[in-house]
Amino acid sequence: MQKLTHEEFFQFIEFFEENSQLFTDTLLQEAVTVKDKIEEILRIGNIDLVTNAHSLVVYIIEEKDQELHAFAEKEGIAWATHSLAISFKLEWVQAIRRTLWVFFQKYTELQGNNKSFDFFEMEKQINNRVDYFLNSFFISYTKYKDSLINAQKEQVKNLSVPIIPINHSVSILPLIGAIDSQRTEVLEDKVLTVINDMRLQTLIIDLSGVADISGDDIYRLIQIIDGASLMGCNTVITGLRKAVVRKVTDLGIMLNEKTKTLGTLQQALEKYFTT
Repeated sequence: MQKLTHEEFFQFIEFFEENSQLFTDTLLQEAVTVKDKIEEILRIGNIDLVTNAHSLVVYIIEEKDQELHAFAEKEGIAWATHSLAISFKLEWVQAIRRTLWVFFQKYTELQGNNKSFDFFEMEKQINNRVDYFLNSFFISYTKYKDSLINAQKEQVKNLSVPIIPINHSVSILPLIGAIDSQRTEVLEDKVLTVINDMRLQTLIIDLSGVADISGDDIYRLIQIIDGASLMGCNTVITGLRKAVVRKVTDLGIMLNEKTKTLGTLQQALEKYFTT
């Protein structure tokens, strides 16, 4: 029993390239679901499944593990970027695996070779490389997908706490919508970071877009204001609504003595905006 020699592998590659259309036709018969998605995947992600299948087979047969890994990583990033269903990728690669073995059978039959090849060893090598590609692809896909999700979360956090500089010492923090524990946690971190980095002297917090807030979150907001004061930044609260004011008074909460309140953001801008 023996494996194919390098010369025989090279001959198989030639056979594969000479019959590339037959390979494609056989592959499309194997990939029942994906064949109807080829044009859509090309349009959405600029991913040519058929061309990539031919490249994958060459990397596998020629034992180019480094190129195989790089190709898998590139594919993983492309599929993650365009949110393509990985079930299609899995079916496509498994169809490539089956088609490759069909082709190898045709090749050996045409050669009429009487040698007894160690097909178990060949199967192990080829299937291991297909599995290596799939494993590298899924790791790349998952890592890049996670990085996209984290970036989106970070973007949402930044949008939920937009601190807008007016000049070198004054910034505005307009809060809109619900104020919950998660948002106040982000709020505390960003407010203190910006005060430290920008050396803010005055932070105007506009609450005109906040219709209601829980008692716990009011306490947390007061702690943030106190933290800003400890860092030498004066806080101005504007736009407090009646429901919020009533809740503050009912809870008996006292603002920091250095904290100022004004009716509207416009009043604060007229008072603190200097050029």
